[in-house]
Amino acid sequence: MKSKHLVWFVITAFLFASSCATVPSVPEEQQGAAKGAAVGAAAGAVLGAVMGGDAKSAVLGGLIGGLVGGVIGHYYVDQKKTGADTAKKHNYDPSTGPFLKIEEASVVPQTVSPGDKLDMRMTYVVLTPKEEDRLDIIEKREIRINGEPVGSPEVRVSRKGGTYSSSIPLTLPASAQKGLYVVVSSIQSEKLSDTIQTAFTVR
Repeated sequence: MKSKHLVWFVITAFLFASSCATVPSVPEEQQGAAKGAAVGAAAGAVLGAVMGGDAKSAVLGGLIGGLVGGVIGHYYVDQKKTGADTAKKHNYDPSTGPFLKIEEASVVPQTVSPGDKLDMRMTYVVLTPKEEDRLDIIEKREIRINGEPVGSPEVRVSRKGGTYSSSIPLTLPASAQKGLYVVVSSIQSEKLSDTIQTAFTVR
């Protein structure tokens, strides 16, 4: 039976544009699992603590500017394919070294109103020369409007080979500025990185 773990995290809105929250995250990949940790932050001060799980790394980021008052919710991750299946799909040659690639990213729904909730989703590939090898990876979603950053939730995890889908929900503040928001989703591990751009509209 595939193991499942559930840990939650909530990053509350920042009071100032310079505020920053840190949240521990879970490094283990899971099949159909939801993971995270729960803390609160105000003006950069960590007020909460991890609620169970084998949290190890750190999650950074938050909401600033026009998204102050919004809430970043539970971080979910699901391993969609094993390392062997992923390697076969991408014709992976272990002699080329580690491999990272974003297969797709989306924001659901793409059109929302102030106060609504949306999900920032990303599916990506991790491949390593040896099955037991892991890569330390930074998942990041930078949210921009009119070229200005208004949020940057960042998840630090450790992954072995496979295909992973992750999601970070965002509840917009009632005062969210209307317009087109660009979400730049990226993954990075040492010298490897990949980036993809999506968007949503607040009407």
